Amino acid sequence: MWSYILKRLLLMIPTLIGILTITFVVVQFVPGGPVEQLVSQLQGRDSGGEGPAAAGSGYRGRQGVDAKRVEEIKKLYGFDKPPLERYVQMMSQFVRFDLGKSFYHNKDVWRLILEKLPVSISLGLWTFLLVYLISVPLGIAKAVRAGTRFDTVTTFIVLLGYAIPSFVMGVVLLVLLGGGSFVQWFPLRGLTSINWAEMSLGGKIADYFWHIALPVAAMVLGGFAVITVLTKNSVLEEIRKQYVLTARAKGVGERQVLWRHVFRNAMIPIMTGFPAAFVGAFFSGSLLIETLFSLDGLGLLSYESVIRRDYPVVLGSLFLFTIIGLLTTLLRDLSYIWVDPRVTYFD
Repeated sequence: MWSYILKRLLLMIPTLIGILTITFVVVQFVPGGPVEQLVSQLQGRDSGGEGPAAAGSGYRGRQGVDAKRVEEIKKLYGFDKPPLERYVQMMSQFVRFDLGKSFYHNKDVWRLILEKLPVSISLGLWTFLLVYLISVPLGIAKAVRAGTRFDTVTTFIVLLGYAIPSFVMGVVLLVLLGGGSFVQWFPLRGLTSINWAEMSLGGKIADYFWHIALPVAAMVLGGFAVITVLTKNSVLEEIRKQYVLTARAKGVGERQVLWRHVFRNAMIPIMTGFPAAFVGAFFSGSLLIETLFSLDGLGLLSYESVIRRDYPVVLGSLFLFTIIGLLTTLLRDLSYIWVDPRVTYFD
C-alpha cells in the first residue's frame, strides 16, 4: 500500500506543474491586465475590465500617461521581467508554499484565503451534513417502498429540487422570507449581525444560524437528488442478491436483514464518496449564492481576482485547490480499500 501511495504522490507533481503552467501561459494573453487597469485609473477612466484594453482593440492605456510612470507600474507588479523569469519565480515560491501577495488587497494570498475560509466552511459543512443526513435515510425508505406512492411522490419532489438552480432557489427564498414581497423572517446579507461581538454565547449561535439558514437551504434543496437516487439504487441492488434471499429463508427478520446485511454493503459506494464530498464542500460553495447573500467567501474571492486580473490570487488559489483535489482523489481511492478489503490497486 505504501508504495502505491508514494507512486500516486509522485504522479501529483507533474499534474500540478502542468495545470499551473497552462494557467500561467493563458493569463499572459488575457487583455486588461493589472498594469492596464491601473493606468486607466490614473487617467480617471477606470475600465473595470471593460475598457479599451479589454475590448481587444489593442493597448491604448498609456496615452496621456508618462512612459516612465508606466515602467514604474510594471516594476511594481513584476511585469518588467520576461515571462519565463516570472514563471520560474512563481514556481520557486510555490515550492516553498509561498503564494505571493495580492495586487489589489495588499495582503498575502494565504491571509486572504484564511479570512474567507469561515464563510466557505459554513456553507459547505452544513450543506454536506444536511444533504447526507436527509438523502441516505430517504434513499433507504424509497428502496424499501419502491414502486409505491411514497416512492413516486418523493422522486418528483427530489428531481424538482434538483432541476431548480440553487441561485434561483435563493432568489425565491429571499422574496418569500427575506423581506421581498412577503415577510422578513431572515436577514438579507452577511454571516452575522453588526453587533455580534456584543451578544451572549447563545445569542451568537442563534444569530449565526439565523443568517446561514437561507443560503444553506438554497444549496441543500438542489443537492438531494444524486445521493438519494444513488442510495436507493444501491440498496435495491443489494436486496436482490442471493445472500438476502438466503437470510430470509433462514427466518431472519426483515429489519435485521436490512440493517445488518443490506445497509452495510449498500453504503460502500456512499461512504467512499465521503472524502471528496467532505473536502469539496469547503471549497465548492456556490459563487452565485455567496454573491446573492453578500457572503464574502472563497468563491467570490476567486471570481473577483479573475475579473481584476489579480494573478497572485488566481494562481495561488489554483495551486492550493489543485493540491487539495489531488489528495482528495487519493483518499477516495484508498477509502474503497478501507471500506471493502476485496478491492485492491496493488497487483
